[in-house]
Amino acid sequence: MNLRNWTKDHFIGMGFGILTPIIVMPLVMFLWAAWQEYTFDRMWYDFRFFPEPRIKIITLSIIGNLFWFYRFLNKEKWQRAMGVILGSLAFAPYILYIKFFA
Repeated sequence: MNLRNWTKDHFIGMGFGILTPIIVMPLVMFLWAAWQEYTFDRMWYDFRFFPEPRIKIITLSIIGNLFWFYRFLNKEKWQRAMGVILGSLAFAPYILYIKFFA
């Protein structure tokens, strides 16, 4: 990808790609807590202090970006769809850091 072809739509897609998992994370924690028969407080504690559930919850929340990705593809907004992919990939360094160093 050439930076001369970088448009405002890429930034809009990246915004969707980064903000959607952050917004979806509490919902994923709530559903996972209900499925495991935990309280939300217990799931929040595990999320904050243990790396394994944090990686799983972040990864599951990134799946929420599929909605925006397919929506932008169907509307033929290719740059926004690419931005959603790049926003999803922005979580990769943090997940790798948690996996190997936390």
